Amino acid sequence: MKKILTLVVLSFTLTMNAFAAQKLDVEVNGLVCDFCAQALEKVFGKKESVKEIDVNLTERYVRITLNEGKEIADEEVKKLIIDAGYDVVKINRVEE
Repeated sequence: MKKILTLVVLSFTLTMNAFAAQKLDVEVNGLVCDFCAQALEKVFGKKESVKEIDVNLTERYVRITLNEGKEIADEEVKKLIIDAGYDVVKINRVEE
């Protein structure tokens, strides 16, 4: 019985995590002006998985909010930012 209950709880937890809104905080070097922010907003705005993007020039990070049930790989995030001309320092995933 304990095994069945454990499986049910684990299954429920995995299902709920799959639909949780997820955010990525990406530390980026090279962000200095509004054109930088606009460039990244344009790049990520084309992605189906991305709900919202917030570029903080002062703190030099990009917060990417994903649509429910959608995912984007860290490697894809890095590639998009590097291709736009910036350096990725670190990616942190935040579950909400």
